[in-house]
Amino acid sequence: MNMKIAITSDHAGHQLRKLIKEHLENKEIEIVDFGPTTDDSCDYPDFVHPLCKEINEFDYGVLICGSSNGVSMTANKYPNIRCAIAWNKDLAELARKHNDANCISLASRFITTDMAKLIVDSFISTEFEGGRHERRVNKMTPDADVIK
Repeated sequence: MNMKIAITSDHAGHQLRKLIKEHLENKEIEIVDFGPTTDDSCDYPDFVHPLCKEINEFDYGVLICGSSNGVSMTANKYPNIRCAIAWNKDLAELARKHNDANCISLASRFITTDMAKLIVDSFISTEFEGGRHERRVNKMTPDADVIK
């Protein structure tokens, strides 16, 4: 698999991030880790913003915090990011199939390591279906032409 993935977390997701990174590297996927380097308390936006600013250099982004909400909310401020929260395989697949998500956020305090690996594997191996979903994805930006 010739893929390049960006990954980041906050302190709550630090350990899970290291395990996901190792899991993906074992699949010969190139990983760029945006930190943090320790599990000392930190502010997730400090690590999410640098990843988001470079997302176009990657196939996907994986963002991890305790609830998955903070990293996802921060990432979704960027117009070229569609970050989906997923706590199981089905949600990860639907985020790709129907929403063409390019980032996934994981809740380190609510999912197991095995589930996190399954979520990420499902996310990166699922293709966007296009069709009616493409029309909807194109309407996600505030300046989209939508029916009023």
